[in-house]
This record gives sequence, C-alpha cells and structure tokens, in this order.
Amino acid sequence: MTKPVRYHEGKFPPKNTDLDWTRLLPLIGPANAAVARYEGVLHGIPNAQVLLAPLTSQEAVLSSKIEGTQATLGEVLEFEAAEDTATGEKRNDIQEVLNYRKAMWHAIEAMKTLPLSQRVIRRTHEVLLDGVRGESKTPGEYRRTANWIGAVGCAMEEARFVPPGADRVADLMSAWEKYLHGDALDRLVQLAILHAEFESIHPFLDGNGRIGRLLVPLFLVDKGLLNSPDFYISAYLEARREEYCDRLLAVSRDGDWTGWCAFFLKALTAQANDNVAKARAILDLYEVRKDWIVEKTNSQYAVRALDWFFGRPVFKTSDFVNSVEIPKATAERIVRVAKEEGLFYELRKRAGRRPAILVFPELLNIAEGKMVF
Repeated sequence: MTKPVRYHEGKFPPKNTDLDWTRLLPLIGPANAAVARYEGVLHGIPNAQVLLAPLTSQEAVLSSKIEGTQATLGEVLEFEAAEDTATGEKRNDIQEVLNYRKAMWHAIEAMKTLPLSQRVIRRTHEVLLDGVRGESKTPGEYRRTANWIGAVGCAMEEARFVPPGADRVADLMSAWEKYLHGDALDRLVQLAILHAEFESIHPFLDGNGRIGRLLVPLFLVDKGLLNSPDFYISAYLEARREEYCDRLLAVSRDGDWTGWCAFFLKALTAQANDNVAKARAILDLYEVRKDWIVEKTNSQYAVRALDWFFGRPVFKTSDFVNSVEIPKATAERIVRVAKEEGLFYELRKRAGRRPAILVFPELLNIAEGKMVF
C-alpha cells in the first residue's frame, strides 16, 4: 500500500534559490500582463459589481463544484428568485454556493479597514459555513483534531495527503501570514505559494478548498493588482482538477514548488484572458440592450430597469416591480414589453400561487461560456 504524502514541515516558504526562475520568468510576464489587461477592462465597466454579478455567481458554482456540489448556475439563480425550486441535497448544494458568494463580499467589506489576514480569513470561513453542512465543524476556528485527504471514509494510513497536526496549525498560519505581508520578487508567484501552503496546512475542518480559492481575488485586491474581486479562477482549476491536486501534492512529496507555480501562473493567465473576453461580451451586450430597451419601451426608466435585469438575470416579475424603484405601472409595462420582444423567456410558467420565473438568456449564456439557456 502506498504511504500517504505528509506535509512539508520546515520547507515553507521556499527560498528564491529553491525556485527555477528560468522556467518561471517566461510565464510571469504574460500572467502579470493578462491580470493588468483585465483590470483595465474592469475600469471601463460602469457598476461592474452589478454587470458582472452572473460571473461572480458562476465562480461560486464552480469553486463549490470542485468540492462535490452539483448545483448549476441556473439552479442557483432560480432558487434566489423563488426558494421553492429546490429541496433536500440540491437545496444544501445551492446554499453552499450562495454562502461562497456571501463570504467573498464579507471579506471585501472587512478589507476596507483591515489587510488580508488570518482575522479576515477566519471570519470569512465563519460566513462560508453558516447554516450549511459544515456548520458543525467549528466555523471560523482552526481545527483541533487531525484531518487527511483521500477517499471518503478512508483511514489516515490510506489517505493521499496528511496535513500537519492540529498543534502546528496556529504557528504555521502565523508563518503563512508573515509571508503574505512580506515583500516578494513577484506578487503572482507569491500568490501561488500562498495558495499551495494554505491548502497544504488545511487549517479548517471543512471549507479549505473554497477559502483557498477565495484567497485569489482577495489577494489581488489586497496587493492593488485589482480594484474589485471580480476575478474567476475556478473554471480552469475545475477543468483540470486532477492536475491541480497532483501539482499541490508534488509540493510536499517532491518539494516541487516550481512545477506548482508554473501551473498556477498558467491558470492565472488563461483565466484572466477568459475573464477579459466575458467581461467585454457582457459590456457589449449591455450597450446594445441599453439602446434597444430605450427604443422599445420609450421610458425614462428603461436604463434603470436594464441595470436591475443585469444584476438579477433570473427573477419573478413581482420582485422586479417591488424593488426597482420605478412606478408600478411603468415597471409592469417595461417587463411585459421586454418579454414580448424576446429579451426574456419563462423558465417557469405561473401556476396557481406559484409565480412565473423569467430568465435573461443572453447574459447567462455569456457567464456559462456556452449555450445553456
């Protein structure tokens, strides 16, 4: 039987001489350029938090999917529109996705007065597990017992990876935080090392993978590389889940920090480019539909309505009418015209007391990266 790989005690942080910079340098330039290009696109998007809301939700879906949840973007947004759309395990999956998004915005709010730190991370973890399946696993507190990574129900001796003992977690996370606040030859390489170390320490009983991936946009904001946390890396990692796990494992097994950093830099470059394409596509859609909805509705409230639709691309008509701050009759007419003219279709028809649910397919297909709706 293969012995489990154990945490690389005493090997963090890697010295600069431990890294093969001749291998990393050709990847560092493109990664930094791609992130900077994406930041430039974000600067050109009015109210990016609203317009890119579906991408934020998709990131939450994919990051949670890596941990085994089965909820889709459409199911999550439909649930938000009407909570009667899911029960049992599906409802639990959806709540975990919603908590991921909630945790990210909690962290960003906290970082208005605090740097990214253990304090912020622990509180973010508490929000992540609030009211979901991991809520019994000491949310916001570092683990006090051993944990290991392997097949469900396996013994420690059968595990693939064994993180450090619980008695070491506090000291290791302090060293992690010291490295976070220190200088670095390159910030993106620093981020790669921080992500790998966090996942290797596995400081919590549950939610380590999701918090580790949340660290990516939080770090980029903390270091001034992005002004908002609208960076989505989980699509790349989910599509390459096996390599992702193997590269992390090789850090402890082989001391292969360079291989991990190279993989991570490629991930940042690819996702930044994909983020640029999706953000531009959403902005283009917004500009086209802004002129369209003004022409079709001939209303002074048309653009306000469109902004609301971009932030809530799956919705009940009553929610729009009641929250958009447009006179009721005008709001009802705008959504009726938009539906008749093909901007929306009914995801669920009205039946008795159950209201109809409308969906904005053009926007969600951009977020999904394929024709889904």
